Amino acid sequence: QVQLVESGGGLVQAGGSLRLSCAASGRTFSSLAMGWFRQAPGKEREFLAAIIRGGGSTRYADSVKGRFTISRDNTRNIGYLQMNSLKPEDTAVYYCAADQSLHNLVVIAPGYWGQGTQVTVSS
Repeated sequence: QVQLVESGGGLVQAGGSLRLSCAASGRTFSSLAMGWFRQAPGKEREFLAAIIRGGGSTRYADSVKGRFTISRDNTRNIGYLQMNSLKPEDTAVYYCAADQSLHNLVVIAPGYWGQGTQVTVSS
C-alpha cells in the first residue's frame, strides 16, 4: 500500500504560478511511477502529466505541455507539479496518483490516488 497526500493548492490570479506537492508514505515511492490529474466540476478526470520511477522520462497532456512541469525527489518521497501561466480554465481539484505502470497512469487507471487539492484561478 502507498498513501499519497497532496498540498499546495489555493487561489491564484490568471498568469500566476503554483507548485503542488504529493507526499508519499508506505510502499517505496521510488518503485512507482507517479502522475497528476485534475477534475473540474461537471467534467471527467483528466490526465495531466506522469513521470517514471527514476524520473528520467515524463509525459504531458497537450493542454499543459510547456506550462506545467512534473518532477520528483525520491530521497524525500515527494512528487511535484509546477504550474505556470495559469488560466481560469485550469481551475479544478488536482490529484496525484501512483502505479507500477506508467501506462496505467496515462489511461487514468492507477492503483493509488491522493485525496486531491483545490486550485482556483481567478480572471
